[in-house]
Amino acid sequence: MTPKNTICLWYDGDAEAAANFYAKTFPDSQVKAVHKAPGDFPGGKKDNVLTVEFTVLGIPCLGLNGGPMFKHSEAFSFQVATDDQAETDRYWNAIVGNGGQESACGWCKDKWGLSWQITPRALTDAVTDPDPAVRKRSFEAMMTMGKIDIARIEAARKG
Repeated sequence: MTPKNTICLWYDGDAEAAANFYAKTFPDSQVKAVHKAPGDFPGGKKDNVLTVEFTVLGIPCLGLNGGPMFKHSEAFSFQVATDDQAETDRYWNAIVGNGGQESACGWCKDKWGLSWQITPRALTDAVTDPDPAVRKRSFEAMMTMGKIDIARIEAARKG
């Protein structure tokens, strides 16, 4: 059954490669179907892969090979909550190590330009702590990081 709501992500001919990478990198992720174009279209030719149905961490997505007209931006990102440093490192390193790019405060981009926030639950807890001083220290620590270092966040939280 087709989900009621699906995230459509625009790719320049490599939606299938992206979907396969997400499926092997994240749990509860899979490529469900690959559909070829029944005729020529602005971004490709008949029988090229037109769309790919996939899930990322259980979220239904459709990769559309629409061509080079539109690029991904930080205006859309997947935010992945991680439970520990090993999980944080695993996802960050998979994305960055597969042609991606590091950014600040837990953000990175995959090789297709899609933004990801690899966000430890410890960080979320720290920057939403009831104590304003804890929130401030934790936030300031986060602002100095690329990949989030949970030990440093916990140290900042404790003061």
